[in-house]
Amino acid sequence: MDIHLSLIPGEPITRQVFQQIRDAILAGRLTAGDALPSSRDLAASLGVSRNTVITAFEHLTAEGYLRARAGVGTFVASDVQPINRARKVPSALRPLPWWEDESWESPRASGTEYAFDFRTGLPDSTAFPFSTLRRLIVGELRRTVEGGRYADPQGEAALRAAIARHLAVSRGLTVGADDVVVTNGVQQAVSLLAQVLLQPGDVAAVEDPGYPAVRRALQAARADVASVPVDTDGLVVSELPSNAKLVYVTPAHQFPLGVRMSLARRSALLEWAGDNDAAVVEDDYDSDFRFAGRPLDALHSLDRSGRVVYVGSFSKTMLPSLRLGYCVVPPGLVTALRRARFVADWHGPVALQGALAGFIDEGRLAAHIRHMRRTYLARRDRLADLLDSRFDDVLMRIPSVAGLHLAAWARSDHADVAGWVRRAADHGVALATVQDLSFEPTRPGLVFGFGAIPEEKIAGGLRVLRDAIDRRESRVGS
Repeated sequence: MDIHLSLIPGEPITRQVFQQIRDAILAGRLTAGDALPSSRDLAASLGVSRNTVITAFEHLTAEGYLRARAGVGTFVASDVQPINRARKVPSALRPLPWWEDESWESPRASGTEYAFDFRTGLPDSTAFPFSTLRRLIVGELRRTVEGGRYADPQGEAALRAAIARHLAVSRGLTVGADDVVVTNGVQQAVSLLAQVLLQPGDVAAVEDPGYPAVRRALQAARADVASVPVDTDGLVVSELPSNAKLVYVTPAHQFPLGVRMSLARRSALLEWAGDNDAAVVEDDYDSDFRFAGRPLDALHSLDRSGRVVYVGSFSKTMLPSLRLGYCVVPPGLVTALRRARFVADWHGPVALQGALAGFIDEGRLAAHIRHMRRTYLARRDRLADLLDSRFDDVLMRIPSVAGLHLAAWARSDHADVAGWVRRAADHGVALATVQDLSFEPTRPGLVFGFGAIPEEKIAGGLRVLRDAIDRRESRVGS
């Protein structure tokens, strides 16, 4: 292992080598078993005599930091415990105030396993055909490594064509490969759109309650974000600010309430966008999982003036960790989006894009969606039946025929749903409130994801929640 040492003229060199290697071990930069360079190589790289380095190694070995193995080399001793000596360096640099706002936090990777996982936005990863995707990725790695070049910021042509075909079949969209821009998920799609459509201070409207990450992406683009209420017909178009330049909506399955935007409301939104010279971003995040009724036409299909940008991802149909999404844009925005993607990160992982194209073209995605639709339908029906039969006195389920979650309003406007969730969490239940996903004060409610929880565990998780509610209500009544 190469190590970097900085020698100060005029100081004893042996002591400097000793101290810097010792400090690297104690700080954890060199860990147990790491091999050090040979005394000859280290001396040559430092421009000092070999005896100087040998003497420093001998002192480190005598104090237990190193172990020498004859004919093999010198290694960090296995019984040395690192000490955190990281020094906090004061800095005059501070982020803009918005990035220090303590009202929100970016998620962190967590290995937490919940006994009853009702979190939203999570598909069942245990049912995913990893072996098929692995085969496709290996083949693409061979191809892309041999090519060894930067790729098109718009995305791999094969994947864009596959996405266009998938959307034509599954959602009836008239779209070609040239209309598709591949992104790292919906959040990047919205971020790129904000960059090319909005000036700092422009108004962007979002549903409330809604998807917090999109709101943050728009705020990061220096947009003035307006919250617009949602009712049983979807976004309340009459509440849109007339100066909004962009509107983000989830019309097929509103997140998180699950309602569908009515045809009248869709028509009104498109008319409003035309009258106010605004863009509409349609996030069709989980429409592949519809369990009843005829799929509603996408806003994109109803648009006659090129104001709708259709965005989606493979996070629900496949895996969130893939970080692959797309946007279908009008011809006048393709070049700008391609440039914005280039500025952001040039392009996404080429091998993964090629593998996903193969996954779609081989019919694997369609087959996986069909299989998971049956699985999720059974979970949805089980969850809905239990909510209706065991929680009807405290919750009113919101009708929904699509997606991977169900929402319910509390029957009392004074219900302490946050308290219910906290007490249930003490017994392994992961669950969100509607307030967690709201930007303005709203009535209390709960959101139940069923993508990640096995059907046989749903009843147990709801039993824990019911106990948490009953304990709270009994204390209130006493």
